[in-house]
Amino acid sequence: VQWDERTLDTTTVYQHGMRLGATVDLNLPHNFSVQTGALATLTYGVDDQHWHSMTAESMQKEVLNHHIVQLQLTIPARVYYKVTLWKELRMFFFAGPQLQLGLTNYDMIDNQTSAELTTWLEENNIPTTSHDRYVAKEIYRTNIQFGLGGGVEWQRYRIQGGYDFGLNNILRTSALAAQKINEWSWYVAFSYQL
Repeated sequence: VQWDERTLDTTTVYQHGMRLGATVDLNLPHNFSVQTGALATLTYGVDDQHWHSMTAESMQKEVLNHHIVQLQLTIPARVYYKVTLWKELRMFFFAGPQLQLGLTNYDMIDNQTSAELTTWLEENNIPTTSHDRYVAKEIYRTNIQFGLGGGVEWQRYRIQGGYDFGLNNILRTSALAAQKINEWSWYVAFSYQL
């Protein structure tokens, strides 16, 4: 289970989803190991983008409703350190980078703006219809994160949680020079070792 936080200036969009895949641990001396693998990350989020009305008689705000479905391939490279607590019960900590490669980032837009505002938005290259944000070259497909976390394992079962800090700006086109998007995520995971 994963919760993503996408920050655009002062706006935060939360996406919820899950990761499925396989990882491999390469054991090193002194209770250290390195983990890598491939995980499919599927997330979904909702964002309401409010705009001031273009008509003088209406002071209400008009809205573009965004429903975002994102699919990424996640490749972690984590260093683990394990401590035995009792028999086969171990506690562990990990840190390291991960690379996310975007496969699709589909933005389903419900346009609830007037014709005047829609025209103005389109003239300023702000999408008002559904589209894939990677194909439209709005955001980069590559996201680099650095993660920290820990958990417990017993025999072949592992429960862990962690937080991944977005290191790079993934916004490709921006209406304002200062705009940027960083994707951060935290998650809780369950795994079984074969």
